[in-house]
Amino acid sequence: MSNYKFILSGGGTGGHIYPAIAIADELKSRYPDAEFLFVGASDRMEMDKVPQAGYKIEGLWISGIQRKLSLKNLAFPFKLLSSLLRSRKIIRSFSPDAVIGTGGFASGPLLQVASSKNIPSLIQEQNSYPGITNKLLGKKVDTICVAYEGLEKFFPKDKIRLTGNPIRKDLLEVKSKHIEGKDAFTLIHSKHTLLVLGGSLGARRINELIEDNLEFFEANNVQLIWQCGKLYYQQYKRHNELKHVQVHAFLNNMDMAYAAADVIISRAGAISVSELCIVGKPTIFIPSPNVAEDHQTKNAKSIADKNAAILIRENDLESEFQTQFSELITNDEKRKTLSENIEALALVNATNDIVDEVEKLLKK
Repeated sequence: MSNYKFILSGGGTGGHIYPAIAIADELKSRYPDAEFLFVGASDRMEMDKVPQAGYKIEGLWISGIQRKLSLKNLAFPFKLLSSLLRSRKIIRSFSPDAVIGTGGFASGPLLQVASSKNIPSLIQEQNSYPGITNKLLGKKVDTICVAYEGLEKFFPKDKIRLTGNPIRKDLLEVKSKHIEGKDAFTLIHSKHTLLVLGGSLGARRINELIEDNLEFFEANNVQLIWQCGKLYYQQYKRHNELKHVQVHAFLNNMDMAYAAADVIISRAGAISVSELCIVGKPTIFIPSPNVAEDHQTKNAKSIADKNAAILIRENDLESEFQTQFSELITNDEKRKTLSENIEALALVNATNDIVDEVEKLLKK
């Protein structure tokens, strides 16, 4: 039977959406006749990104609990109830063979309903520290695919499968495209290239750091591909006048940007970390301190502890950044070591392995 029906849910950030799309793409390549439906939060970015990838999406009226006391929290019980009812309706009319969640608020009500109806269900946890939605769902779903070891603290051990995070296929070939990448961005081949990534919206503190150090980079013969995020582009685009700087709101050809880079500065969201392991370039992680459970610092630390990346906390940038960066850019041996060590942590077959787990559930 190949006309299976799958519901996928994940959203709020690219880190939840892209894994869901990668899993759907792999299922589609195995079951070309299958039907797919995505479920997201009605006011978040998945409502645009999922249709762009060629899939139908339904929105739920849902958002998370604010960590501070807030009026928005008063609406939460109503949103939750509304989302549970809507999820029940969606599941009844679509009648899926399996439901897959990749995190984000919308996947909570949907998987809650699916598991209460004994529909095979699986969640994919991207982080080394699970979010509240997945922690609650862990007790109810059939299988939990994770990207880090040691998650039996949060989930039933017999349900955990270490698969890694689903990654875009085009990143697997990055190593061989260094020259092509530099040409794609019309870069100077004899200079070191620094790629700066702050996530799709951008990272304020990283942008400030880069702006403060533009002369320092020039003095060190470093050219920049600087993805500052769409929130900050107007503020920083004037630096495009500098010969050694290219400012971008968003990078559509990520594989070429990764290929061109000699060193990368990045936030430490789970999907970024997984991509950077596959890309295998020397990386400086500057985790965002403003995320739930400080999970970005935990993600980055799990890599840095294996001498596979450099971790600099935002509070230490003033005192540490220039020293650490200078040492990295002048020390070929250090770059090579970091590169080999981070690549050794890559789980390259994650998407396949996750879809294998979905297939096991279908056979049951």
